[in-house]
Amino acid sequence: MKLVIDAGNTNIVFAVHDGIAWRGTWRIATDAQRTSDEYGVWLGFLLERNGIAIADLSRAIIGTVVPAALYHLRRLCRDWFGIEPLIASAGLDWGFTIAVDNPNEVGADRLLNALAAHQTYGGPLIVVDFGTATTFDVVDASGAYIGGAIAPGINLSVEALHQAAARLPRIGIGRPQRVIGTSTIPAMRSGIYWGYVGLVEGLITRIEAEYGRPMKTIATGGLAPLIAEGSPRIERTDPDLTLEGLRLLSLRNPAPPLRNREPDND
Repeated sequence: MKLVIDAGNTNIVFAVHDGIAWRGTWRIATDAQRTSDEYGVWLGFLLERNGIAIADLSRAIIGTVVPAALYHLRRLCRDWFGIEPLIASAGLDWGFTIAVDNPNEVGADRLLNALAAHQTYGGPLIVVDFGTATTFDVVDASGAYIGGAIAPGINLSVEALHQAAARLPRIGIGRPQRVIGTSTIPAMRSGIYWGYVGLVEGLITRIEAEYGRPMKTIATGGLAPLIAEGSPRIERTDPDLTLEGLRLLSLRNPAPPLRNREPDND
């Protein structure tokens, strides 16, 4: 079985794939100070509850946009499971061209989404990932990653609005039935929700115009279903896109040999 770890800015998702299907998916808040032993106790309990023995795990892969979390996640794989994890990076065999100025600057999550989306849905396509940042990643008809756009995430915008404007409260995100709010909170909810729908639709339209032909649009991330409700430009939502990208990447690359200590320059 394969342990897949997707470490984002807000949450870390752990999942196990048995070669046919996902056996379990679990998430925990991202904390760069959490130790490998803390992860091990927590994850070991969840594996046991789902009938998965530690000895059943034979491979591991980590994708992260939080470098500070990598040390403890790597130690988790080595010390608790006896596995050297494959680390998603631009230098691996992705099976497609990374056609940007500096491939090493592209977040692993964006490449993983591109890999899984093209494999599943074909191209050309746009992947919109609603995470801590809202990212738009563009894949051409051949599967090459050709760039994209990065905008602040919805929750970041809500928090910034609350922090910067003394009289504006912190609000939850939901789809309002009306665009015109008749008091402060409905007006804020409208601005956040319909403003983000407008941002998404505007960028999709501009990306398509620049590319020169229609493109499929796939959305992922926690708020993808909510935004997709308000935008016909989003054709499908896929909550497991990044995990599937990690699984596919591990199939294309050999397992690294087990190392007993963390390199000094990590």
